[in-house]
Amino acid sequence: MAHGWIILDKPLGLGSTQAVAAVKRNLREAGYGKKVKVGHGGTLDPLASGILPVALGEATKLTGRMLDASKIYEFSVRFGEETDTLDLEGKVIATSEVRPTAEQAKAVLERFTGPIEQVPPMYSALKIDGERAYDLARAGVEVEMKSRSVTVFDLALLRFDEAEGATFVAHVSKGTYIRSLARDIARALGTCGTVTLLRRIKAGPFDLSHAISLDKLNEFGKGAPLEQILLPLEAGLDDIPAIDLTPEQAGAVRQGRVLTGMPHEDGLYCGFEGATPVALVQLTDHEVRVVRGFNLSDVAE
Repeated sequence: MAHGWIILDKPLGLGSTQAVAAVKRNLREAGYGKKVKVGHGGTLDPLASGILPVALGEATKLTGRMLDASKIYEFSVRFGEETDTLDLEGKVIATSEVRPTAEQAKAVLERFTGPIEQVPPMYSALKIDGERAYDLARAGVEVEMKSRSVTVFDLALLRFDEAEGATFVAHVSKGTYIRSLARDIARALGTCGTVTLLRRIKAGPFDLSHAISLDKLNEFGKGAPLEQILLPLEAGLDDIPAIDLTPEQAGAVRQGRVLTGMPHEDGLYCGFEGATPVALVQLTDHEVRVVRGFNLSDVAE
């Protein structure tokens, strides 16, 4: 049984669902059939590329944590036009003759760093009265998108070209829409803008150094060893300290029992028996309680 992470460098034009389907297809072709659970840790639009964490087996229990993790994006904005989708897929709805300078672009970034309010794009996967916003938009239904609170931890100008526009890098919290951020930066500069490139370069603990191409994934489907593309389950927990468990303690944790007398500070830990992750545990007042257990007894099958 396979447990762990395949980190795809998702190409342009491929949706997240299609990317996950490609992983499932290659697992079937490699002889795993349908017995491996597969999930992903963060949607990427077809017009976006980059890091898409795909969880297998017991790692699917961590996809919620991956969805909540901060992410880093590179994105390019061409000034002078705004589309209804805020990217190249949409139709132009506003134009401006104003073209900012690099110095002006740098100067406004402080306004968009830290906790901010932003209005999500109408063409987004947010649900409004049970319907996806992009479905309502495509049907011609006008809906007022409500402002939401997000955090931009860091925002910097990477490159600037008077003709092509600006390229930024942003480290953002869960729920941040980069297309909205680009729209608002352009408007703060007295113009309008459209995202021409969007690339996720980090999601949680995973960056491009962990990522494989679709070609590499397809090699696995044709017989290459799974070990060449699969990261262990605990790779998704690099931001959580480990706690060592004795075989007796590990057995108790697997049964959901509370451990007492643990000499550690309060907090979230990953409990290990040797090299095998047993569970995410919460330690409070020297007591350990299971948050999420992992059934890795079949890891060698």
